[in-house]
Amino acid sequence: MSTLSSPTAANEWRDKRWLWLFSPAIPLVFTGSLVAYALTGHWAWLIAAPAFIHLVVPVLDWVFGEDYSNPTEEAVETLEKDLYYRVLVWAYVPSQLAGTVLGAWLAATHDLSWYAYAGLVLSVGAFNGVGIGTAHELGHKREKLDRWLAKIALAPTMYGHFFVEHNRGHHRRVATPEDPASSRMGESFWAFLPRTVGGSLRSAWELEKGRLNLQGKSVWHPDNENLQAWAMSVVFFGGLVAWLGWPVLVFLLLQGVYGASMLEVVNYVEHYGLLRQKDANGRYVRCQPEHSWNSNHITGNIILYHLQRHSDHHAHPARRYQALRHFSDAPQLPSGYAAMITVAYFPPLWYWLMDRRVVRHYQGDLSRINMQPGARARLMARWQAGSGR
Repeated sequence: MSTLSSPTAANEWRDKRWLWLFSPAIPLVFTGSLVAYALTGHWAWLIAAPAFIHLVVPVLDWVFGEDYSNPTEEAVETLEKDLYYRVLVWAYVPSQLAGTVLGAWLAATHDLSWYAYAGLVLSVGAFNGVGIGTAHELGHKREKLDRWLAKIALAPTMYGHFFVEHNRGHHRRVATPEDPASSRMGESFWAFLPRTVGGSLRSAWELEKGRLNLQGKSVWHPDNENLQAWAMSVVFFGGLVAWLGWPVLVFLLLQGVYGASMLEVVNYVEHYGLLRQKDANGRYVRCQPEHSWNSNHITGNIILYHLQRHSDHHAHPARRYQALRHFSDAPQLPSGYAAMITVAYFPPLWYWLMDRRVVRHYQGDLSRINMQPGARARLMARWQAGSGR
């Protein structure tokens, strides 16, 4: 039985109304760094976006700390109806596309050193990676405008099938061995990455094939939402190639791959080692707050539309970001997502930091952990009977 935290006098809920303006400002700031490079020629501007994500945000998370407070039920209803919050999410998308176009122009028209080119790839890929977070928020909504904007936000990373697989695949299979987007204890991010990319792609295709077959349509029908989303990437990339020439396609593909990898490293963090148990009928129990890693660090939550309050998102997928709540019994990460995705790139450091937390979360009962099959013997030997702590 999950419980919500109760705001205390010292931590009473306050609407972060104006702080949310920083979310759509992110692509503007990142695009500004590209403009600064175009004006000055200093290549350091081209690494502003990854530096902000991996260095600045973790520091800001530490400086500004955490907020465990929750809106009241009355406030949740008011927040959900406030158009202001929807407009802020919509505003990210045109800025994201403009920044991608500027980055492509720089790649095609400027004589960049290899390290400047790499920096440009990482910067543009970074705000398109954050753009997948925007697509995530939009894609869960029922309104047609939000859902189409989600597909548009996914176009620069060529990851349009996320719109299908995440909503209808991941949310159904989350925290089970069958879910390609749920990482396993003992599985490095670098092992998880090809598994989740391939598995999610197959899942999205099969989900749409099943849906369309029920309607008497071929999987190749124009109503296939994967094809719709992928077509947006083709049109977007095709327009830039027609304008800037074929060499720009290399840049577009590289930044898209990096942007998509940013989504997947977040997926890696969100459910690492967590496992839904099976009931007496052999079916997985309903997803509970205990099946998602959470963080209440303020800066990261502002940038990622409260994605770090992940348990409430899985409990109420259609709930808008500004109304998501903290659960007191949800497992907490030691820092926000920005710091954790950086740690995830270094498997020994990740295992040292997180494996003990997974074991502690399940009170030493290793049978309740979602383990990487090839690592099970090693992990059991290390952690059984409390050893390895």
